[in-house]
Amino acid sequence: MAQYAFIMLLAGIGIPVLAAMNAALGRTIGAPAAAATVLFVVAFLSCLVVALVTGPHQWGKLATAPRHLFLAGALIAFYVLTITYIAPHFGLGNAVFFVLLGQLLSAAAIDHFGLFGAQVSPLSLTRAGGIALMATGVWLTQQV
Repeated sequence: MAQYAFIMLLAGIGIPVLAAMNAALGRTIGAPAAAATVLFVVAFLSCLVVALVTGPHQWGKLATAPRHLFLAGALIAFYVLTITYIAPHFGLGNAVFFVLLGQLLSAAAIDHFGLFGAQVSPLSLTRAGGIALMATGVWLTQQV
């Protein structure tokens, strides 16, 4: 379990780095949507290599997957496009703060109801307090 926590910590570190780099690319070329497109091309090629190396035979199962699950791609596009456009104007810290707040709220709901096949983890008073504490901590980091 510790290795999962470490990997997710690295992923969390990568999110604001990704946001800052892509926002800078968008400013540099004067086209945030083009910067987002470049990000997705690089991401697609990276994922394709990993998918082909780790499980090329799994592609056939896509036909049986529920179609609504493919909308996750639209959600990541929404995130990348919005952070690329908004971070230069709103501030990276502010943008990431609201992303983190949204993640805390949606993760709690997904876990509580077991949405999309997630393991059910009811929202107890203790857990809600912990989420509130995390949200407060993230908010405190943005105070000047």
